[in-house]
Amino acid sequence: MKIGNFTLKSNVFLAPMAGITDKPYRTICRQYGAGMVCSEMVSAKGLHYNDKKTASLMDVRGESPCAIQIFGSDPDIMAEIVPKVMEYGPDIIDINMGCPAPKIVGNGDGSALMKTPELMGRIARAVSEVSPVPVTVKIRKGWEDDNSLECARILEENGAAAITVHGRTRREFYSGKADWDVIKRIKEELSIPVIGNGDIFKAEDAVRMIEYTGCDGVMVARGAQGNPWIFKQIDELMREGKVSTFPTPKEKLETALKHINMLIGDKGESRGIKEARKHIAWYIKGLKGASAIKTEIFKISDYATMSDVLNEYIQKI
Repeated sequence: MKIGNFTLKSNVFLAPMAGITDKPYRTICRQYGAGMVCSEMVSAKGLHYNDKKTASLMDVRGESPCAIQIFGSDPDIMAEIVPKVMEYGPDIIDINMGCPAPKIVGNGDGSALMKTPELMGRIARAVSEVSPVPVTVKIRKGWEDDNSLECARILEENGAAAITVHGRTRREFYSGKADWDVIKRIKEELSIPVIGNGDIFKAEDAVRMIEYTGCDGVMVARGAQGNPWIFKQIDELMREGKVSTFPTPKEKLETALKHINMLIGDKGESRGIKEARKHIAWYIKGLKGASAIKTEIFKISDYATMSDVLNEYIQKI
């Protein structure tokens, strides 16, 4: 798959997720076959005002292929911060115009931009004119009603090299069922690559989306939480017609421990353990006795105890 002048070996991507897709998580997903990973959302205004925490989210060096996702609603500021973004070596700059979070849309960013398609075009144009790498955009079905095709056309006209479409409006958030017909219509009308997003929780979902919509690639979000194997499973199904990889409970827990170690190495023990809790809950979801272990995990604040609890759990299942 090709996006602008950049060629990818796989068309199955990890979606950017705030508070989740940090370096350790991206590394694990890449190890299991994600064709491209993406940073957490980076505030253009935060970079404009030289916020150190904002800049730390962009460390994707050595992770190619990787995109850095930025968000904002001021075309001038969005263009101005491109050189700062490029210092961290992304292969692609992605613009978020689909995030439904209240604190994002409250500032006119994310999916709130879909209320003003013309502004979306100005932002895409401003960033693509100064970016040395392809610029992509992630959108939703709309704010309340479906205006995704109009927005997608404007983005293509203004330099977007590819568009990712989530088949829900902002009002729907993540409820109900994603509308894949929206992705299909946009793919039929645009000449640039269209990446489908929404309700991919297993390999069969990804293949069905590609077959139904004709989209060029898929982006996996919640389906990859605690389940990095989904990328390998999708690749197996597309290449071989069947899924061969099914992690055992022991493999899930061993990966969870590896993930914890990476988080601690990257962020220190206190913060690393706190951030590991949600990931561990996802890894053990559906396993025997998971509910009791989950309750215990959220009380633990040191690695030694966490390791003991999980290793003991491994021996029991």
